[in-house]
Amino acid sequence: MPTAERVTNNGCVRMTKVRFCVDVINRGSDVKAAHHLDATGVTMLRLGMQAVRSVAVVSTLMSHNFAEATSVRQSSERNVSGGKRYEAIVFEGWDIHGNTNGGYLMVMAARAMADVAGRPPLTITAHYLSPGAVGAHFVDVTEVRSGRRFATMTAAVINVETGREVIRVLGTFGHHDPYGIEKFDRTPPAIPPYDDCEIDVDGDDPNAQLVPELQRRLSVRLSPDSIGFRSGKPRGVAEIKGWFDFADGQTIDQYGLILASDSFPPAVFNSGVPVSWVPTVELTVHLRGLPVPGPLAVAFRTRYISGGVLEEDGELWDSSGRLVAQSRQLALTPRPT
Repeated sequence: MPTAERVTNNGCVRMTKVRFCVDVINRGSDVKAAHHLDATGVTMLRLGMQAVRSVAVVSTLMSHNFAEATSVRQSSERNVSGGKRYEAIVFEGWDIHGNTNGGYLMVMAARAMADVAGRPPLTITAHYLSPGAVGAHFVDVTEVRSGRRFATMTAAVINVETGREVIRVLGTFGHHDPYGIEKFDRTPPAIPPYDDCEIDVDGDDPNAQLVPELQRRLSVRLSPDSIGFRSGKPRGVAEIKGWFDFADGQTIDQYGLILASDSFPPAVFNSGVPVSWVPTVELTVHLRGLPVPGPLAVAFRTRYISGGVLEEDGELWDSSGRLVAQSRQLALTPRPT
């Protein structure tokens, strides 16, 4: 879901061994990423944040590649707490009608935190403080504790142009135990085959302008029993099921799981509430393992709506039938438009 305005009453606004890779560019050495940036992206990263402080400059940049669009670059500066500072660019095209997707912003923070921790994320929580926007951002990371097995970090994602903090993140990083007990009381959601599920409105459809730009970067397919809200015929159960993949076919890693946790229409739309803005207040993702190649089977469910907020619980399963991530978010209840 999109990032929220600061919450007010105005209504606006078998376990696999983890492969660990963080897309970080170290300022202290030659610019070298774990992926290939386009020429403009590399030039901007070499020049540093002074070159990209203006949204007018960054708004000409668009990256369809997830790893590139969420990469971070270590700065020579330290943050105000004495921890490491990273530089990042929020690209166009990863938004929900102009507001940067909350999962996308969370991934940037997770990459920087994982670089400091030297380990992959196990659980990560983000609190959304102000809307995300295209442009240059700092990711300020502070190490809370680093032990033998786990490291705990906090991070603040800050809009360079406005100076506003966009999200505050807390995460624990470490490796899964490949020899631990494994037992599931649930099975993957019952979803028709990938090719039998509904794809989002394509560019030739007259309603294409209603599709969030983010969905053009992804291959999100909804189960036929989850699309009633689109035609004004919700099924009466706040549940969304479907498949997740990247449109360009790139492999889904732990950072892709974080994005997938916030990439579907709100489940509450199928309960009969207005199909309107549902800003995220807080999002937590538990990473349970790396998925095998292929699309993810996902299910999101909302059970309680009260006091102007709702919760949404998510399960993400890989193509081998293994649970690879769980999520929960708190969001504002949609209001009539």
